[in-house]
Amino acid sequence: MNDRRLLLCAPRGFCAGVNRAIETIDRLLRATSETVYVRKQIVHNRFVVESFERRGVVFVDDVEDVPEGALVVLSAHGISPDVRSRAKALGQRIVDATCPLVTKVHREVQAFVRDGYSVLLVGHGGHEEVEGTMGQVPGAVSLVQDVEDVRSAVVSDPQRVAVVTQTTLSVAETRDVVGALKRRFPALREPPKGDICYATESRQAAVRALAAISQAIIVVGSSNSSNSGSLRDAAAGCGACAYLTDDPSEIEPAWLGDVQTLGVTAGASSPEALVKSILARVKMIEPAFSVENFGEPEPDIVFLEPPELRHYQPMKELIDANY
Repeated sequence: MNDRRLLLCAPRGFCAGVNRAIETIDRLLRATSETVYVRKQIVHNRFVVESFERRGVVFVDDVEDVPEGALVVLSAHGISPDVRSRAKALGQRIVDATCPLVTKVHREVQAFVRDGYSVLLVGHGGHEEVEGTMGQVPGAVSLVQDVEDVRSAVVSDPQRVAVVTQTTLSVAETRDVVGALKRRFPALREPPKGDICYATESRQAAVRALAAISQAIIVVGSSNSSNSGSLRDAAAGCGACAYLTDDPSEIEPAWLGDVQTLGVTAGASSPEALVKSILARVKMIEPAFSVENFGEPEPDIVFLEPPELRHYQPMKELIDANY
């Protein structure tokens, strides 16, 4: 009797912010024949980026790599006002696909600085979201990556310190860092509602529950995806062997070995098509695994589209509207 189980975790995969960003590019591709440029990766998933590249989308490092007057999409991770100013100076037509939950953090930073607070940002150095958030008020935001950084943080007034966080961090790690900040700065101000996004929290909670009954976890996601890395760390923290991959060919028989219960989940920027290809690879290596669902899907959450998209109605919709 087969008792080897592959548990497919829910919730997993695309969040509302990622859906919004991907649908933004898809809408533009259906609405215009001109080249669509995207600053940075639209979301941190190699599969998604390569899929758009095959459709003619050009990804660039910065707006100076985009021709003057061209159409440029800003990625879901957010930008600093300086990037927007440089794009406008080049006459580029901007479509801003920044996740609304990232925009929320930007507004918190601006409000705290206006009120005279030193702002500490808990996040990963070099991540696009962190660069965009720190650039909201240049020089007024300091990065805190771990508890060690808390000890060396420099502020103008210990009684007027505020904290914000990157939206895709490990919940447990962030709790430790913010706890250390509260001990050093007892008057620490926090946003009214936490900054870690709903999808990050729900996926981490689900993978922790999954890891408690699994010997190994495969997280479907790219290595530069912060939320996917946090899922791997959450699973490993529960004692499971945890692997992060966005390529089915990377899955090795040794990962599966004597595993009786294997969990599979996906980061918020990973498409379901990639999950299915990972499952197919696992089943090819170990056909004995029976696939079962684990957990409950989250309620559908939809963000409003970028306002700039109203100028780019898909061709078919234009025809339907006129006839």
